[in-house]
Amino acid sequence: MEQPGDRHAAPQSLRLVQDLVNTVDLEDAESDALGSPEALAAWAREHGITAGGGFDWAGLDMVLTLREALRDACSAHAGTDMAPEAVAALDGLLAAAPLRLAVDAAGAATVVPGPTDDGVAALTAQVAAAIAAAAADGTWHRLKACAADTCRWAYYDRSPAGRGRWCSMAVCGSRAKMRAYRGRK
Repeated sequence: MEQPGDRHAAPQSLRLVQDLVNTVDLEDAESDALGSPEALAAWAREHGITAGGGFDWAGLDMVLTLREALRDACSAHAGTDMAPEAVAALDGLLAAAPLRLAVDAAGAATVVPGPTDDGVAALTAQVAAAIAAAAADGTWHRLKACAADTCRWAYYDRSPAGRGRWCSMAVCGSRAKMRAYRGRK
C-alpha cells in the first residue's frame, strides 16, 4: 500500500494492522475497501487470512469496529487518549481472539493465532498476534495515526525521537502549521 509523504510502511510484523486501519480514506469515505462482506473476504485473502466461515454483515460490522478502535489506539501512540468506549471495544474484540503460545525447537515462545473456522475470529487473532509481537519488540507504540482529524491515516514513525504527529509534513503537517500561523495573526 502506498504511504503518504514517502514514508516507509510499518515493519512486516505490523503491516496487517496498518493495512487494516488504512482501508478507508477518511477524506473520501466512498473509498472504503471494506464496503461489503465480499470485499472484506477478498481483503482478508490478500493478507493471507482464510477461514471456512467467511464474513457476513455482522462480521463486517465487528471488523469495522476493530479497525476504528485500532485507529484510536494509533492516535493514542501520538498523544491522544483513547475514549473509554474504544478501549472497551478493542479489549473485547482482542480478548475473544483465539490465540495460543507456540514454542520452537530453540525454546523461543511466540503468540500465534489459534485454529478457527470463523473469519472475524481468524482476522482478529492475526491482529492480536501482530500487536503482541510488536509490543514485545518495542515497535507497537511507533504505529500512529495522523493528528489531522480529517486524515488519521496510520503511519509508522521511524523518527529517532519517535515524536511524529502527521502522516506527511508536506500535507497534514503543513496544513496544521498554516492553521496555527493564521490563528496567531
